[in-house]
Amino acid sequence: MSAREALEAVAGDCTLLPALPVSGETDGPLGWKGYGASRRSAAERTGETESVVCATARIGGVDVVALSFEFGFLGGSIGEVTGDRIVAAHAHAREYRLPVVTLVATGGSRMQEGIRALSQLQRVAAQIVLTRDAGLPQLTVLRDPTTGGGWATLGAGADMILAMPAAQVAFAGSRVRPPEADPAAYTAEAQLAAGHIDAVVPQRELPGELALRLRLLTSPRPADPAPPPHALGVTDLPSSGWDAVARARAPRRPRADAYLDAYFTSRAEVAGDRCGGRDTGMRCGFGFHDGRTVAYAAQCGTATRPAGYRTAARLIRLADRLGIPVLTLVDTPGAANDASAEQAGAGSAIAELFTVVASARVPLTTLVIGEGGSGGALALAAPGNTWATPDSYFSVIAPELAAAILKRPPSATGPTADELRIRPQDLVELGFLRGLVTKSA
Repeated sequence: MSAREALEAVAGDCTLLPALPVSGETDGPLGWKGYGASRRSAAERTGETESVVCATARIGGVDVVALSFEFGFLGGSIGEVTGDRIVAAHAHAREYRLPVVTLVATGGSRMQEGIRALSQLQRVAAQIVLTRDAGLPQLTVLRDPTTGGGWATLGAGADMILAMPAAQVAFAGSRVRPPEADPAAYTAEAQLAAGHIDAVVPQRELPGELALRLRLLTSPRPADPAPPPHALGVTDLPSSGWDAVARARAPRRPRADAYLDAYFTSRAEVAGDRCGGRDTGMRCGFGFHDGRTVAYAAQCGTATRPAGYRTAARLIRLADRLGIPVLTLVDTPGAANDASAEQAGAGSAIAELFTVVASARVPLTTLVIGEGGSGGALALAAPGNTWATPDSYFSVIAPELAAAILKRPPSATGPTADELRIRPQDLVELGFLRGLVTKSA
């Protein structure tokens, strides 16, 4: 698929941005013999004068600046003129307050321009930062292939990253990998499993997926906090601390997915911590609630892993930059504490999330929907705006572990739970919770 075909497949009302004339008569900054002829041949074959096409376009009712790579033009490689066009496109986006959508298909930096081509990655990175600092969202679609500097800047540097099925996505291109390397490790699917991209989207679904994400990230952003969801489970309050624990651990109790489905009319997830990890027990993304966009980070009842905390931190940082309020759902027995979790940096991941929550400028709302297990749950809680359902509890540590630490017999677990005052009504009285939520009318 050509650059223009890829653009037209997802966007309408495309208008090319003005492009500086390109000279194909010289052999470039290195005097690379035959380079000028190769450029002329590529132009004749593709109808383009460079490896990227830049335009204003409309996707799902949202005006954007779109960049689409032409792989047929010298492998979609990035040279000086490519860099010039990317710089100009981002400057246009900032001037007119438009999000940036990049459809990448590139083998990386252009060999025939040497270090002058490689240095374009610094220019591109600077534009990504300037556009990010301007509060404008950046979305990327990874086509086949996306390798080298294109992946390491325009690809991995975007706020949301979508990829085409089976696309080659890697820093190392196919000709420079170790001969024994498994090709499956260099695919979009492998990058998704490793937490580096947000979704793999078939071509037929791509226009709708891009449109939804753009609407979510550009809709009006009221400054007031998101309201807590209504309770979906029991309505009466627990009679004892251990009763509260039993309710929160009940297998049939409503979990995060039920709350998210009831709260949002539509939503789009971000997945992975961009550091090589993905925790399926943490749902993060953006959704529409009563016509406004709300970001969410929701624990799903499992022990949260370091990748889950980092993904939540990534989500809250993005929402904070875009001015979008955040809803968090707390439901975990605690942070994962196995050896692999420690090796993956459980402590630093939790510390990062505590810091991100403490420094957020947008309002955060938290609803405890099940277990609130120690610091692994508290890291996701909004100070001063945390609510709870009747089938939840929050504790400094699980009552069984508290009894063990205090050298009490197992039979003392129930009384210990009472002493800890972990029932939701106790937590309101102690000033930790702002209040309890009930079922909707």
